[in-house]
Amino acid sequence: MQIDRSPLARPFPQLPAIAGVSLRVARAGYKDWDRADLTYVQLAEGTSVAGVFTKSACASSEVELGRANIAQGAARALIVNAGNSNAFTGWRGREAVEAIMHQVAAALDCPPEQVFVSSTGVIGVPLPKDKARAGIAAALVAEPCGWEDAAQAIGTTDTFAKGAGASAMVGEARIEIAGIIKGSGMIAPDMATMLGYIFTDADVAPAFLQETLDRANAATFSCITVDGDTSTSDTVMVFATGKAGNRRITGWDSPGADAFAAALADVCRQLAQLVVRDGEGARKFVTIRVSGAVSDDSARRVGLAIANSPLVKTAIAGEDANWGRVVMAVGKAGEPADRDRLSIAFGGIWAARQGLPVEDYDEAPVAAHLKGEEIDIAVDLGLGEGRATVWTCDLTHGYIAINADYRS
Repeated sequence: MQIDRSPLARPFPQLPAIAGVSLRVARAGYKDWDRADLTYVQLAEGTSVAGVFTKSACASSEVELGRANIAQGAARALIVNAGNSNAFTGWRGREAVEAIMHQVAAALDCPPEQVFVSSTGVIGVPLPKDKARAGIAAALVAEPCGWEDAAQAIGTTDTFAKGAGASAMVGEARIEIAGIIKGSGMIAPDMATMLGYIFTDADVAPAFLQETLDRANAATFSCITVDGDTSTSDTVMVFATGKAGNRRITGWDSPGADAFAAALADVCRQLAQLVVRDGEGARKFVTIRVSGAVSDDSARRVGLAIANSPLVKTAIAGEDANWGRVVMAVGKAGEPADRDRLSIAFGGIWAARQGLPVEDYDEAPVAAHLKGEEIDIAVDLGLGEGRATVWTCDLTHGYIAINADYRS
């Protein structure tokens, strides 16, 4: 199935090399395609790791093992398989993951618990162990590759490779952060999203790395949606090799802790937005800003109710300034709302204020705004100080075509 490049795509950025990180790709042949589909990342001894995983009750063995092993806080390798999610595959799927972990652990002379595995693709087909074994063997001896090659190899229905980076001063040391991500559908995780991997040369204690990832995730990956569906395999992980030479960050009182956390959050935000820009069939990137809620969490839930509404998303696809659909989505969100305090704007132009249509409202500039690729919706609930920003895309015929033909 040939999928056209998203019109919202962004060019792959120049990302820095991260000391202690070595990237390689290989072709395992999980699908009938002529491309690398196995990514191997070797990490220096002493690398800290943190992660967030799907809340799906049908999570894959990769997620279950990753969730269990993240607690030990150390990582030596990451393997990502594309084309087969290995989810809903019972003991066969778990055996395949454990075989990968042991094969890589033997090559690196490390505990299997320090080898993390992710898989993405079709659900319900056990990962073929022979292909995985051969793919890993090839990757172990392959020449190191760049970030874009690694980003391409982890993709499935993605139409462009996604990466982001940032740097910060942590005490006297400059630290670098680079991340790659895949995802374009089944994006509404309420935890993390898709498969995303972030690497830094900063020296960060595992507990603080987890705390900063959790905080960044809440405002980025947990604030995006393409279709309201949560994958069985969603994973975001951060690896900190400690090679930058900074004094170890153990808490918020450590030198440069705030700068590191801000840089990590920036990379998470960039990656999250890139996923929305590659939403299956997407033609418009939509930012929904909710204010005046009773809490930030309530504002986020209202924003996601709007972002996940097929009626709102199709109206945006049709460039229809139908703010009544936003009213509907706010009302069904299950969060505190008052019809007579609700205000709604498109592109900075208020269509409704305090529960009433704006007098002399001119729809022409709103219609012009909706013809663009970047759409802004503002909702003020008028109840409190809670606020949140959510990102989504429109819903087009392209989404149906991609998913109807997904296995072909």
